[in-house]
Amino acid sequence: MPTPCRFPPPWSIEEQEACFTVRDENGQALAYVYFDEEPGRRAAAKLLTRDEARRIAVNIAKLPELIRQRRAQALKLVERHFPPRLVCRGDGRL
Repeated sequence: MPTPCRFPPPWSIEEQEACFTVRDENGQALAYVYFDEEPGRRAAAKLLTRDEARRIAVNIAKLPELIRQRRAQALKLVERHFPPRLVCRGDGRL
């Protein structure tokens, strides 16, 4: 039985006054990506532009789907190299 996701997908982003918040399906905040639109303050504090922060937040929100796709690809690869008749059943027998 698979273990439940600690941070269940889908993940979404919300724009706040000075950051984008990435949240899981339950509303748990997972990441804050800060930005500032004033060039002087942004440079002094080494902050991102709004667009840079949005793009990073969007990519963070895509992580569960990317992981799911990678796992599916890995499973296909294993099945291709180890046909089901050769895969161990878990009790030590083939």
